[in-house]
Amino acid sequence: MRPVEDLTARARIRDAALAHFAEHGIRGATLRAIAEEAGVSLGLVQHHFGSKDGLREACDAYVLEFVKLNVHEALDEHRLDEPEFVSEVYRAGPPVMLYLSRALADGSPGAAVLFDDMVALTERFLGDRPDVRAQAAVFTAMKLGVHVLRAHVARAMGADPMSAEGAPRVSAAMLEIVSPSFTGPELAEQARDGLDRYRKEQGDD
Repeated sequence: MRPVEDLTARARIRDAALAHFAEHGIRGATLRAIAEEAGVSLGLVQHHFGSKDGLREACDAYVLEFVKLNVHEALDEHRLDEPEFVSEVYRAGPPVMLYLSRALADGSPGAAVLFDDMVALTERFLGDRPDVRAQAAVFTAMKLGVHVLRAHVARAMGADPMSAEGAPRVSAAMLEIVSPSFTGPELAEQARDGLDRYRKEQGDD
């Protein structure tokens, strides 16, 4: 799920910035181009965010909130087995993952903080185990690596890993690769059930 909000000018600017930063990188992005894509004036962008760094920081905060919300709904509210939840993640996730992937690839100022925060979230769900930090870091890198290497993964598997066809295949592959003993049998079963139900609803048998 994405954080609850109305489509205010501020939200439209941020959404346009996510896409623009993902395509052009932080260095190649301009506030003027983002304003044009959001359908607002440059002055309004500066009013809400001040500078390009301020807008990037707002995007970083939104991405982290998006990830936290989805982790909360998946783990704390036990929604992994709901096809509606799976569908919403596939629908809302790509803009966030494209932004995050570009930030990680470019080494943008907020990328290290975002990665470390995602590792900390992973640590929380893994619980108390030997060298949990290393396991959380490697698992997070595996998950993000599919998106950072999107073009190569797409070429190798014959489908964009963020597309309606490719995303479920990536999820299925991850479920086969990651042992249930790592995530916990109950969580693995919920994830598999949710994916199976989603694919049946989509007619992907």
